[in-house]
Amino acid sequence: MIVLVTYDLKQPDRNYDALYAAIKQSGTVWWHYLESVWLIRTEMTPAQCFDRIHPNMDENDSLFIVDISHKPHQGWLPKDAWEWIKTNDV
Repeated sequence: MIVLVTYDLKQPDRNYDALYAAIKQSGTVWWHYLESVWLIRTEMTPAQCFDRIHPNMDENDSLFIVDISHKPHQGWLPKDAWEWIKTNDV
């Protein structure tokens, strides 16, 4: 499945490296072209991804994770983004 992970980080001076590592470790491959949006191919449910990612955030940050596998989608993205989605939406 592909999950979309998006967030709003409130602390501009905070080091969020652990957050980014947790996102990457939530799946087998990932795509990150938009600043606060990641697409992850994973076997984990959105709830399981949340449990892995959320501990690396501050309480005033926001996080949204949703399964977008085989769902209609549209947008304005570079060609390589659409290729990634097509290849990984299995």
